[in-house]
Amino acid sequence: MTKRGVMLCGHGSRDQGAVDEFAAVAMKLRARMADRYDVDYGYLEFANPVINKGLDGLKARGAEEVLAVPGMLFAAGHAKNDIPSVLNTYMAQNGLTVRYGRELGIDPRMLKAASDRIEQALEAAGGDVPRHETLLMVVGRGASDPDANSNVVKVMRMLWEGLGFGWGETCYSGVTFPLVEPGLRQTAKLGFRRVVVFPYFLFTGVLVRRIYDYTDIVAKDFPDIEFIKAGYLNDHEMVLQTFEARIDEILEGTGNMNCQMCKYRQQVLGFEDEVGLQQESHHHHVEGIGTGPAEDHDHGHGHGHDHGHDHGHGHSHDHEHGHEHQHGHSHDHEHDHDHDHKHGHGHSHDHGHDHDHGHHHHPYPHADHPMGPKTLRKGLGG
Repeated sequence: MTKRGVMLCGHGSRDQGAVDEFAAVAMKLRARMADRYDVDYGYLEFANPVINKGLDGLKARGAEEVLAVPGMLFAAGHAKNDIPSVLNTYMAQNGLTVRYGRELGIDPRMLKAASDRIEQALEAAGGDVPRHETLLMVVGRGASDPDANSNVVKVMRMLWEGLGFGWGETCYSGVTFPLVEPGLRQTAKLGFRRVVVFPYFLFTGVLVRRIYDYTDIVAKDFPDIEFIKAGYLNDHEMVLQTFEARIDEILEGTGNMNCQMCKYRQQVLGFEDEVGLQQESHHHHVEGIGTGPAEDHDHGHGHGHDHGHDHGHGHSHDHEHGHEHQHGHSHDHEHDHDHDHKHGHGHSHDHGHDHDHGHHHHPYPHADHPMGPKTLRKGLGG
């Protein structure tokens, strides 16, 4: 019988709280699935252990096949491109079979987790403002992938309609538009007595804190509106159940990513130039850095993680979609990665900066949108 392991692939963050929360979810999944799988985890960038080291641990403990899932809400460049590239390279160099699943996505369990966080915020706020006089603002991560961005809108609509709010809107923390501050200012003009701001994020970090900070800034300018800040998803029971379902889907053969609206494969409006670009990770230069000193991480099962890495690029990954194609993805993001850059003047900057590491990052076509990335240049409160 094949001995299987599970690899939870996280994005990583410079924020230690976000890294710790992801690790805690991985440990909960390890405990829940101990009778079936050996579970490990790793990060794509900015944190340790890196994905390769988690795979090393599984292999050392006898795993012959690994079921890998992206620890991400939606499939943008990281899930479609960067993680598959790392996994393919590891397979080619180490002879370990790795089967890749899909992101958490739009799922009834995830909607239940989201609705619980919103209901908890409303209960804590109290008061007698009717739902019909309350607007729901769902804040997504934001990506240069319109498929992932559109999924946030669908989540918002299902929460809006399902919970009976008077109106619903969507904004994003980075890369795309509308961003949080301009989105909230537009929303304030609609005349609702209460606005619930819900970050549709798995874990904490600079971006979640920035969402709350912008909410406070806008609230000061509209004192007649009550702004309520809901909590993010974190380790909600329904999130854990969704991860378990994504792992099971790999063996069932039903874990299919959405290829029909993938900008790397189809002619998606506004992103036509990116179809067929090469699949290649752009994160090797930031693997394992960002959350403190490089030291071995002991996960309680007898292996440490060092922080070196040695992997190449250019391997194509078969996502097993059942329709016989391979994802040849290139990655196109603006490195908007929870960087908290201190400049000595009391606020953080969302830089979207260009790193020259021998890779071509395709420009986001709407970077000059008046409610989009360029608004971040002003900084908080600007």
